Amino acid sequence: MNEIPRTERTTLKRLPKRGSFDREVINTILDEGFVCHVGFVTDDKPVVIPTGYARMGENLIIHGSRASRMLCALGKEVDVCVTVTLIDGLVLARSAFHRSMNYRSVVVFGRAHAIETRTEKLAALRALSEHMIPGRWDYVREPNERELQQTTVLSVPLNETSAKIRTGQPVDDDEDYDLPIWAGIIPLRLFAQTPVADPLLRMDVDIPGHVRSYVKP
Repeated sequence: MNEIPRTERTTLKRLPKRGSFDREVINTILDEGFVCHVGFVTDDKPVVIPTGYARMGENLIIHGSRASRMLCALGKEVDVCVTVTLIDGLVLARSAFHRSMNYRSVVVFGRAHAIETRTEKLAALRALSEHMIPGRWDYVREPNERELQQTTVLSVPLNETSAKIRTGQPVDDDEDYDLPIWAGIIPLRLFAQTPVADPLLRMDVDIPGHVRSYVKP
């Protein structure tokens, strides 16, 4: 098992048995999600911004406009906390106190640094595109020089991170198991629906295979 070294910030204080430092477990969660929440402090005020991301090896990649307040602040290599959460089900207990959710989450601590070279920036943007929908990058027009100049791409190393996972049925108090109250799990999942074409799409353009067959596991 390839474990990421624990730090004071990543060591779980509550329900540590749900924690994992296994890099494969962490990577699997990151590879399934689409949105992360980036927390940082700017002008002495805490800010949390949701944004798309991709994992590129042992780094988390985020991007956006050069005018973005978040990216301007993170480009100065301030401390960040990035979280990703996947909800797998609602856990209904016999008591209100013990209701819960089944989830998989990752927390990343570190400092973002800007990707500056053209080659590295294109590789990172490709990773972001392929994370969202594999095969898309080679199908569409690549960013031109003006667009690259307008885009900031940041990388956050995944060397101070941990996962936390809850699975299974509700855990009720012993005296509550005989109550005539339904308990169990409502499973939840994200799935792709039928693609909807842009009304301005040319009539002679067919749906490409990577769109027609898209399925997010």
